[in-house]
Amino acid sequence: MDDAAAQDLARSIAQADSPDWAVRAAAGRRLAATPRIEDASDVLHRLLLDPHDTGVTSDTAVALLDRGDLAGLRAVLAARAVASDQDTADQLQAELDGHPRWTTAQDGDDLIAQLRTLTSDPDPDVRSEALLRLSHLR
Repeated sequence: MDDAAAQDLARSIAQADSPDWAVRAAAGRRLAATPRIEDASDVLHRLLLDPHDTGVTSDTAVALLDRGDLAGLRAVLAARAVASDQDTADQLQAELDGHPRWTTAQDGDDLIAQLRTLTSDPDPDVRSEALLRLSHLR
């Protein structure tokens, strides 16, 4: 990671603690777009479970799902599995259910393949959530 990318990552991580929901949501979108979301996984998880505003949850989840990769889907499933606040859980569920990427046959097949892969994830919460999502798709 070059210095500029490292600075952008550090700035976005710092902004994830802002009292302003819009700043936190923007930080979530930027962090979700970083090539290696593993570098910010704890912060992304916290933003997905934002206790103050489901707008932060929504923006972060959509940006992660927009990636179209296993890492983004895994992050959203991990948060959905442990969401204790009903509004947050419902928001994560809505983003998973309504994401436009899953609406075509090809993309639906991609989702199923990713979910099947995640049924073997080392995290039992991710495994359970992936199995639950697969059962709803059948």
